[in-house]
Amino acid sequence: MNRIDKKSVASWAMYDFANSAFTTLVVTFIYSTYFVKSLAPDEIAGTTLWSRGVTFSAIAVALVSPLAGAVADRGGFRKGFLLLSTIVAVVATTGLYTALPGQVLKALLWFAVANFAFEMGNVFYNAFLPDIAPREYIGRISGYGWGLGYIGGLLAMAVAMVGFVSPETPWFGFTKEAGANIRATNLLVAAWFAVFSIPIFLWVKQKKIRASRMRGVLTSSYRQLVRTFREAGQYREILKLLIARLFYNDGLITIFSFGGIYAAGTFGFSFTEIMVFGIVLNVAAGIGAFAMGFLDDLLGGKRTIQVSLVFLILATLMAVFTHDKNVFWISGIMAGFFAGPNQSASRSLLGRFVPPEKENEFFGLFAFSGKATAFLGPLVLGELTRTFQSQRVGISIVAVLFVTGGVILKWVDEKEGIRAGGRESLNRAAPPTR
Repeated sequence: MNRIDKKSVASWAMYDFANSAFTTLVVTFIYSTYFVKSLAPDEIAGTTLWSRGVTFSAIAVALVSPLAGAVADRGGFRKGFLLLSTIVAVVATTGLYTALPGQVLKALLWFAVANFAFEMGNVFYNAFLPDIAPREYIGRISGYGWGLGYIGGLLAMAVAMVGFVSPETPWFGFTKEAGANIRATNLLVAAWFAVFSIPIFLWVKQKKIRASRMRGVLTSSYRQLVRTFREAGQYREILKLLIARLFYNDGLITIFSFGGIYAAGTFGFSFTEIMVFGIVLNVAAGIGAFAMGFLDDLLGGKRTIQVSLVFLILATLMAVFTHDKNVFWISGIMAGFFAGPNQSASRSLLGRFVPPEKENEFFGLFAFSGKATAFLGPLVLGELTRTFQSQRVGISIVAVLFVTGGVILKWVDEKEGIRAGGRESLNRAAPPTR
């Protein structure tokens, strides 16, 4: 079936619009920078502590996501688990407002819970993609989601800047005492996330699964997961893709977690400059995700990822070695433009490979591949920064991760992956892979 349900696609993509406020304002630009500059004792200690918060939540996702995906497969709980994850993320993000300067542990705890729930939600959200997108359109529909997500992040950033960060008198009676106006951006994120995620729960349908009436679904899910790991040899291209993604996605996670921190600590960006920087990067990322979604469908996911990695490596090296703020701006825009296509093409490529009956399960493994080593980049960055007292040395680990992932990705055969997953017969012929 090659028809597209536009209402389902739009409702699905709106979840990207909703949750991107969290990554943009909390993880990358505003709260992470506020944590390092105002909550932590100093910027070096703050960078190290933030890296540990990211590390903790990443390890938790790596441990939980495969089994959670299997349970969703066996029990038909995909939408229910997505709702639960969304609620927890919204509540924990609200909790970030309550952490005052000096309350480092409280801030890290709320952040770790929110980040864990956000990432778990993506497991179930991503698993809807093969259901709503015919294979020949899966790249551009995945790109629509990422592109709309960057628009959401951009608009949320603009509202935060106009309403809370920049004005002399912040909205809704907030003051600037104890950073209340900055902390209030977390309330904006929570409300944004809650409201704009509603469409996916109303208008994206979940397949009815007979297994949802089975008893002992947790036990059967665990057995199913064990079988999946044992049968991984049948899906060698998925396995190679996931291993490659262990590394290059870790590089992206590190950029997202420390982009604002690096801009503030190394280049002296103010909060206003960081927000303008974030807005520009989101515009670039949205354009990249939309534009290269079509390239994905034309050339294939593998080639799209490879192109993005070349430019991400170049952007990272520019950021590490330059002392010119203008050059850093260029590197940031380049990273933003190619980060969206990298993530979107990875998701769509797995969607082409995954067997129809194992969507949640393999997207659980997709989350696992994104988090199994996701602690490595932030942890090494934090320790390198602490050891050498230099954020430049710390951020250099990103280039190493991109190069490693790119080398492994070279051995993925896209056409064979589609054939092995049984997707080739469902839609038109596979895109070229060589």
